[in-house]
Amino acid sequence: MNSKPFRLLTPDVRTSNVVFASPHSGREYPESFLQLSRLDRLAIRSSEDAFVDLLFGDAPSFGAPLLAAAAPRAFVDLNRSANELDAALIAGMGEGASSPRATAGLGVIPRVVANGHAIYPGRITLREAHIRLDQFWHPYHNRLQTLLDDAREQFGEAILIDCHSMPHAAIESVGCKWGPHPEIVLGDRFGTAARQMIVERVEAAFSSAGLRVARNTPFAGAYTAQHYGRPANGQNVVQVEIDRSLYMDERRVAPNSRFMEFRALMREVTAELARIGQMDAPLAAE
Repeated sequence: MNSKPFRLLTPDVRTSNVVFASPHSGREYPESFLQLSRLDRLAIRSSEDAFVDLLFGDAPSFGAPLLAAAAPRAFVDLNRSANELDAALIAGMGEGASSPRATAGLGVIPRVVANGHAIYPGRITLREAHIRLDQFWHPYHNRLQTLLDDAREQFGEAILIDCHSMPHAAIESVGCKWGPHPEIVLGDRFGTAARQMIVERVEAAFSSAGLRVARNTPFAGAYTAQHYGRPANGQNVVQVEIDRSLYMDERRVAPNSRFMEFRALMREVTAELARIGQMDAPLAAE
């Protein structure tokens, strides 16, 4: 596996206080992990936000950095707290309290992938869990915080766009009797993770591209939005979930025939999102 825990794409000149991050698009699967898993190479990718880093890959062209995970979500979930350890998976943890997500098998070291399929035939050691956290989780989050600190120092405020994708099945029933389901779901922890004006501008960027947008249902934001979203301290987070059916074949985990067209559309959206940071920076001191 690549020794680097993430990929960081940076602009020649940083002109936006926006930071783009993709914690679930990692696709470098250690061979030892694949051999240990009870799942085949396709099934184990079902939790991956495949190709999301490519959709936002033009961010540096618009003056903003992009931080993308290298390790896959099934190996270590960077959108969970390092303390969300699953006692049902990790031997030697004792009987300490755990989060509901970890109890469900969706902790920082996941026990299951999509549809509840178990990743392992048995348990892993606490030492193995700590190795993954030390090699991947902590470096990713240390760099993410540094990028946000740099934005606040240079512009007075930071905006994190936390980039994800969602299974089409997860949103088929979302919407209302007056219209179809959303294609984009923005999560700001119900108004606590970002200033309202920023969320409105993020929504406008997607809506102007012809995409249907909803907020906080069914995804309001997980660890990243909760931990980093501190608008009173000049640090804002908006989680973005994109309907996978817009650009990929979910069954094959492969780009579909619309991928290049959608990627071009996302280049325009990314440019608009970066402009939020360029327009908003002078407002931070007011």
